[in-house]
Amino acid sequence: MFSKLMTVFILTLLASSLYASSLTVAVAANVRFAFAEIASLYEKNSGVKIIPIVASSGKLTAQIEQGAPFDLFLSANMKYPNYLYEEKLAINEAKIYAYGALVLWSLNDKIDVTVDNLKNGNIKKIAIPNPQNAPYGVEAMKFLDKKGLKELLFPKLVFGSSISQTNQYIYSRAADIGITAKSVVLSPKMKNQGTWININKNDYTPIKQGVVILKYGFLHNKDISRDFYNFLFSKESTEILEKYGYILP
Repeated sequence: MFSKLMTVFILTLLASSLYASSLTVAVAANVRFAFAEIASLYEKNSGVKIIPIVASSGKLTAQIEQGAPFDLFLSANMKYPNYLYEEKLAINEAKIYAYGALVLWSLNDKIDVTVDNLKNGNIKKIAIPNPQNAPYGVEAMKFLDKKGLKELLFPKLVFGSSISQTNQYIYSRAADIGITAKSVVLSPKMKNQGTWININKNDYTPIKQGVVILKYGFLHNKDISRDFYNFLFSKESTEILEKYGYILP
C-alpha cells in the first residue's frame, strides 16, 4: 500500500515539475509570429511554458556569448548558430528549420509597389534590416546590388536594427516602402495591411534559418530542450511555418 502511494506521489511530483517547467528561447525577429503559434501549441500539449526573447540574430548571439540563460536559439541564418557551436556554446551544429523569403511592402496607398518604382523620386525612405546584425538585411542588400540599385538607393535607406524595427518603420509610414520577411505580411496582425509583392528568389538567396540547443539548455533543461527541438520539425510545426510563407527544407 505504501509503495503504491509512494509511486503515485512520485508520478504526481514529476508531472507537477514538468508543468512548472519553462524554456527560454532566443528567437530571430522574422520568425516571432510563426514561433508564437508553435510555442502555444507545444505549451498546450506539454504544459511547458515557452518564453521567447525576440531580437536580431546578431544581438541574440552577443547576449548568448555574454551568458544569457537561453535554452535554444532559432536564428535567421546558419552563421550565428554554427558560430556558437564552434565556440562550444551550443551542443549541435545548426539544423535548417525553414528558408525565409523577402517581400517589398508599403502601407502608402499612393505608392506603386514594384521594384522599378524604387527609383521614383516620390519615394524618399526605404526601410531594410541592418545587414550588420540581421541576415534578412544581408539578402536585401544582395537583392539591391543584383538589380543595380544599391548605390542609387543607398541615400534613401533607413536601417532597422531588426526585422521588427524595420516593420515599425514601414507600418508607421516613417518609411515609404521597405524590404522585410514574408512571414511578417502573412501574420494575423499585418495580413491585408498595405500592399506587398514577392521579391524574385533569383535575385537573392532564400535565407537558411537554423536552430541549435544551447549549452545552457543542455545543462539545465536537457530533456525538455530536446523535446521542443524535435517538436520544431514535427508536422504541426512545419505546417505553421509553411502558413507564414517559409519554404521547408
